[in-house]
Amino acid sequence: MLSRSVQYACLAAGKAEGPTELNAFDGALLAAGIGDLNLVRVTSIMPRHVSLVQEVPQLEKGEFVLVVYGARTSSVAGEILASAVGVGRAADGFGVVMEGQGASAQEVEADVQAKIEAAFRMRGLKAAVVQIAAAEHRVQRCGGVVAACLFF
Repeated sequence: MLSRSVQYACLAAGKAEGPTELNAFDGALLAAGIGDLNLVRVTSIMPRHVSLVQEVPQLEKGEFVLVVYGARTSSVAGEILASAVGVGRAADGFGVVMEGQGASAQEVEADVQAKIEAAFRMRGLKAAVVQIAAAEHRVQRCGGVVAACLFF
């Protein structure tokens, strides 16, 4: 069972400029410390047995890693980009991971907080702990932001 091989998770966020929007996204991934990994998107559930750690691990380049992420890119000079991801956990360790994008870190952090609270209400639970990571960037030429929760 794949979920039992995953023991840890961490939050990461980054921002960057690039010659194209795709390069800006790639730069944001690199700034977040996850640019040399193959990210495999999953839905937004945090298993009880997974420990949330503070540091992005040193994983082998090219490794396939499960991730929940949100990102924004733009080539509109002066536009502000923001992305956030957050983990909410109940007292028993079960949790949800939510992401959001917008025009400021403060806006997307509040959005992610609200999404986490709504997800817990829908399940008849309460979040005991919430952690959020965000990135904000003002576009010069082509900019990008990313916020991610990696499972490893």
